[in-house]
Parts: sequence; C-alpha cells; structure tokens
Amino acid sequence: MKLLWLPILALMVYAGFCAFIFVIQRSLIYYPVPARELPGALSEELPVADGRLRLWVLRPQAGPALIYFGGNAEDVSSHLSDFGRLFPAHAVYLVNYRGYGGSAGQPSEAALLGDALAIYDALAPRHDSVALIGRSLGSAVAVHLAAQRPVERLALVTPFDSLARVAQHHFPWLPARQLIRDRYDSTAPASQITAPVLVVLAGEDEVIPRARSEALMTAMSRAPLQRVEVEQATHNSLDAFPAYPAVLGRFLGSAPAP
Repeated sequence: MKLLWLPILALMVYAGFCAFIFVIQRSLIYYPVPARELPGALSEELPVADGRLRLWVLRPQAGPALIYFGGNAEDVSSHLSDFGRLFPAHAVYLVNYRGYGGSAGQPSEAALLGDALAIYDALAPRHDSVALIGRSLGSAVAVHLAAQRPVERLALVTPFDSLARVAQHHFPWLPARQLIRDRYDSTAPASQITAPVLVVLAGEDEVIPRARSEALMTAMSRAPLQRVEVEQATHNSLDAFPAYPAVLGRFLGSAPAP
C-alpha cells in the first residue's frame, strides 16, 4: 500500500509546482530595467489607460517616425546613439514598457498591446508616416500594432509566433501552453499585415527556436518579406555584429532598402 502513495505524492508535488509557476509566471517573462537619467537625452511622458509611459525621443520634429519596442529585459536607452546615426531622417521613439525605465504600472500582455495602440494614436498625427521595430518580446507587440494601424515598414528582430509555444519548447515537462496567461499569439495578426517586413534572425539563437520564427514568417503571406540571418549571433549578441545595424539602416534608414 505504501508504494501506491509514491505516484500520488509525485503527482501532488508536480501539481503544486505547476500552480507555483502559474502564480509567478509574469516574473519569469518580464524583467523591468530601472529608470535612468541621461543628461542631454530627450524623453516624453505619455499618459495611457491607468498608467504613464516614458519614451526616449530623438528628433521629434522630423516627418517620418520610428517606434521601437524592445525585449523583455532590455534597456532601450542603450540604442539612443546608434539609432540616431542609423535613422537620421526619422523621429525615433524608444518605448519603456510599464514598469520599465521610469514608466508606471505593471507589464502584462493586455497592457503592452493596449499601450502600443495608444502610443501610435498619440504620435501618428504628428508625423507623415510611422515605421516600427520590434525585438524579441517587442516583435509580438509590433506585429499586433501593425495589424491594427497603418505602418510604412515593419522590422522584426528575433521574432516568434507564440510565447506559449516558445515556453513549451523550453519546458517540455510542464503544460506550459496551458499555464501561460500572456500568450502573445501573433499568427492571426501577422496574416493581416501588408506593409513591407524585414525579419532579422540570429544564427545561434538559444532563446527563440527557429521553428517559431519560421511559423511567424509563414503566416505573413500578404506582406512583402525580406529575411536576413546574422550567422554566429546569439539572441542577445546581435548588436555586436555590424550586419545587424547595417540591414536595419538599409531597410528603415535613409539608404534604399536592399
């Protein structure tokens, strides 16, 4: 009889661990960076529903605009110098998600997607056109925004089709697809995008499985799509490879797209 309790006990421990992961899951998805004060850098406070966002801004008077949505642990202010050089004709807006870099509120899928629409609606009337860059987690935010608002161009860096599927890949011993609340399912919105799209892949990406990027690109059947792979780059080391800023600059900058 005692042996019968062993599988029951194991099942109880497993169920308890699943419940624990369900409760703390957002702390495993979002890694907010602290606020920074950068002398000489321009920022803008943008009120949104039950929150307030802080955006880093370059050349706000320029005609075309570029909005950047970064990764889940990214300090977007680190791109101020490079983006200023790469996109000399654009007004550039680097988004700090809720809880990141001085933005108020708590991050969640509903909050980030809703905030993206609010940011676009506030900025688009000021500019002739709007382009987007979304990196990693930000690729899902950018895809959802591009499916609902007109954008000139869309660049996606190490993107994925579903955060739930990414989680299931990394945790095959958990029912991750059932547990995750912030799913960031991008397949359906991706199929609605018609603007030109650039997808930048890291050749040695250890975070986003290649199949998840491929599935997203397959869904973009209506968009003119350009794919670039930076060989030897890992998920977080793309910035160290000259090919990465070069292709972004050609696609979104003053130089013609390749």
